Amino acid sequence: MRSLSKSKMLAYRQCPKRLWLEIHRPELKDDSGAETAYRIGNEVGAVARLIYNEKGNGVFLDLDELGYDEVFAQSEVLLREGRGPVFEAGLRMPGALAFADVMVPDDSGGQVRWRMIEVKSASGVKDYYRDDIAIQAYVAGGAGIPLSSVAIAHVDSSFVYEGEGDYRGLLREVDFTEETGRRRAEVASWLNGAQEVAAGESEPEIPMGEHCAMPFVCPFTGHCRGVEEAVEVEYPLSSLPNFTGRRRAAVEALGIRDLRDVPDEFLTAMQLRVRDVTRSGRAWLDVDGANADLGKFTFPARFLDFESVMFAVPIWKGRKPYEQIPFQFSLHKFEEDGTLTHKPFLDLSGKDPAARLAKALLAEVGSSGTIFVYNATFEKAVIHSLAARFPEHRSALLALVERLIDLLPIARARFYDPAQHGRWGLKAILPAISPELSYEQLNGVADGAMAVEAYKEAIHPATTPERKAALEDELLAYCHHDTLGLVRLWKRFR
Repeated sequence: MRSLSKSKMLAYRQCPKRLWLEIHRPELKDDSGAETAYRIGNEVGAVARLIYNEKGNGVFLDLDELGYDEVFAQSEVLLREGRGPVFEAGLRMPGALAFADVMVPDDSGGQVRWRMIEVKSASGVKDYYRDDIAIQAYVAGGAGIPLSSVAIAHVDSSFVYEGEGDYRGLLREVDFTEETGRRRAEVASWLNGAQEVAAGESEPEIPMGEHCAMPFVCPFTGHCRGVEEAVEVEYPLSSLPNFTGRRRAAVEALGIRDLRDVPDEFLTAMQLRVRDVTRSGRAWLDVDGANADLGKFTFPARFLDFESVMFAVPIWKGRKPYEQIPFQFSLHKFEEDGTLTHKPFLDLSGKDPAARLAKALLAEVGSSGTIFVYNATFEKAVIHSLAARFPEHRSALLALVERLIDLLPIARARFYDPAQHGRWGLKAILPAISPELSYEQLNGVADGAMAVEAYKEAIHPATTPERKAALEDELLAYCHHDTLGLVRLWKRFR
């Protein structure tokens, strides 16, 4: 019998096939994006160790430093003695193991029992956390650890950081003692099922479906899609926007794998357009419609893009968890005579950049003229947050919102190129509009997530001046690329 970790059991809960692949074919996994989530979890976990260790007598069992055997050996002693909090305690029973974020001794009943607290970096309790904590409590019970209570501690988004490293109040506990008690038999059935799958000699035959992205995107999706399609398809069904569920299943049941072969009755108006344009092999543009959508703009035309960062654990006084804080903007300005200029802003000082950014933005955008953006929901949210923070600039900032014209819905309604493969993000549409603006030409930072990570690295005290300068160049080039792309898109629509 294998000793299955909590993460393996959660993989089984999402899809038995995922569990089998995790164990037998881990090399097929695509873990892109996992590192960021892991880092955020570590940041919140480190703060939790401060919050729950007020007396300073807690012990942190660092798995990377100690190794499995030593963590389990020390956990057994510490949980038996109950002298103080234990962080990342190893829990083991026949067939399963887990690591508890926080174990706090509770001797109110005369004997030492434990408060088990699982720390989550999200701002609320997600549905799959309930399975997570149920498994954790079950393993603790199987390991003979008496629990007085079981809780999930998540980030409280209303918390305001007052500085000086004081994060008391950052985490909010939600009790799950009763629920985890009711679910013991259910968890036992999961463990039995997971053991059967793990012992299987061949990959389970489970078709792809909604479970591939719920509760998170499975890292084996690429493998499963390749197996299902078997033969490489130039325009697979996945290149049809929002083509999922029963309609896709019905089409696949007909043996259709190429979107160009999908009958009309299975498609929406948007999907019909994608199919027909793809069949033609040529880009489609509704020039008259695009011009009408652009409306009556005034010169100079400006093209704006922000980059922002959110910290689960605030680092600046007065800020909240997951508050969106802009640190960069790029602004291209196109004059009626064809003159094109560019003004960037980037603050890598390590101080809260919002005040400087707001002042620089107002200085550059002027008091009139159209401002073109791509996905105005984001830009509006950034501007509204700045207006709320800086009352002295409130009216001027809110006036900018009225000047925004969003190119994204125009692109969705009026343009499509087969090379987009059902996507309208800038990374998909710009190579079709201007091939020389491919994001592959960028050195380093090439998307929003990379920009955030580059910014965090650049402001870290341990980053060398040479590395910081390189990151600055990458961030400036990336944001410049975005707004230059908006200029090209606007020209094409005109």
